[in-house]
Amino acid sequence: MEKKGTKVLIIGLSWPQPEATGAGIRMVQLISLLRSQGFHITFCSAAAIPETEGYPDLPGVQFTPVKLNHDSFDRFLKSLNPGMVIFDRFLTEEYFGWRVARTLPRALRILDTEDLHSLRHARELAHREGRSFDPTVWRNLDITKRELASIFRSDLSLIISRFEMDFLESQIPSLTNRLFYLPFLFAESDFIPKAKMKKFSERKDFIFVGNGRHSPNTDAVHYLKREIWPEIRKELPHAGVYVFGAHLSKEITALTDSKQQFYVKGWVPDVSEVLNAARVSLLPLRFGAGLKGKLFEAIRCGTPSAMTSMGAEGTALAGMSSFLGDDPESFASIAVSLYTDEGLWKDLQKKGVSVLRKDFSKEGFQKSFSSKVDFLFHNLEKHREDNLIGSILLHHTMASTRYLSKWIGLKEAVAKKKKD
Repeated sequence: MEKKGTKVLIIGLSWPQPEATGAGIRMVQLISLLRSQGFHITFCSAAAIPETEGYPDLPGVQFTPVKLNHDSFDRFLKSLNPGMVIFDRFLTEEYFGWRVARTLPRALRILDTEDLHSLRHARELAHREGRSFDPTVWRNLDITKRELASIFRSDLSLIISRFEMDFLESQIPSLTNRLFYLPFLFAESDFIPKAKMKKFSERKDFIFVGNGRHSPNTDAVHYLKREIWPEIRKELPHAGVYVFGAHLSKEITALTDSKQQFYVKGWVPDVSEVLNAARVSLLPLRFGAGLKGKLFEAIRCGTPSAMTSMGAEGTALAGMSSFLGDDPESFASIAVSLYTDEGLWKDLQKKGVSVLRKDFSKEGFQKSFSSKVDFLFHNLEKHREDNLIGSILLHHTMASTRYLSKWIGLKEAVAKKKKD
């Protein structure tokens, strides 16, 4: 199969929201990468279409709503006849993967993991139980088995974090040739122009950016308010901190405290504006997975970040221990130093930009991704023959999920008939 001009179907767990989530940024970058290589893209989802925004503004992409557990999706697949199908997170592969495999057996099936959900879940459990993360516990979780099964069933899985690539290869060595490292991607045009980037003296206050529907973010805001911010306030009583993000709960917005100069502001249409005005970004994440979109957004705006090890994971910044704080006192100390020491601030600003240009260059990954997809298009049959575990899992999934789906569809049809 020739790649150029091939139709690609992306099945989204939700509609892309690059202004609201790191997952949205990732999806838009992936779409841009595919378009640059000559693919024709259709994006579908069973999620509700945002009433106020409608479909995302992504030129050249056809958007189509679909239904879960409905034979109309099979007809949609046959009509579109894509040569490649990309599943947005393993849940989407669980919902639709068997239908794609049955209806389009020759289509290349790619899973974009976004991050390892099972790793994030296992770390959150460990955090809430007050213990260290244990890979053995991770291996035995139901969500881990589901996510790994989805990876085995797919022809290729995109992994966003170098840490997660190494982790999977060490824990499940047989997965190695089924994984492809594709992190956040940046071109030179993604950086705020130097002329528009505010200087140290022109900036003030701290900032936290994070989607309120993401549990690592909600935990981080509470941790910041309760344990870190009081330590920063001791040294910088005149500084404030501003929390921005979509879908912040009432519990989070209620944390606003003007006396403590702690302000929860909510969603902003262009987060780069508030990042460019802030002096220091705060990433007090205690659990999670993948790459942290808020870190990359801050770097491209020239805003240094005080981080936990979790916040820097998957980047070269994770090796710069002098900028990492995993307890409230050390985190606050780093934040205060960055806020008051212009030399240190400029040093981390330069390091961040260097990391993005060196390790996350769009141009470099365009070539390697194109080569991998070309190889799979021309060697798909042999690639699948070498994946016995995946074929067994797909067989059982098609057998079990197919009849469950038919039962759900029949149940809905009967309910509709009774209603009519």
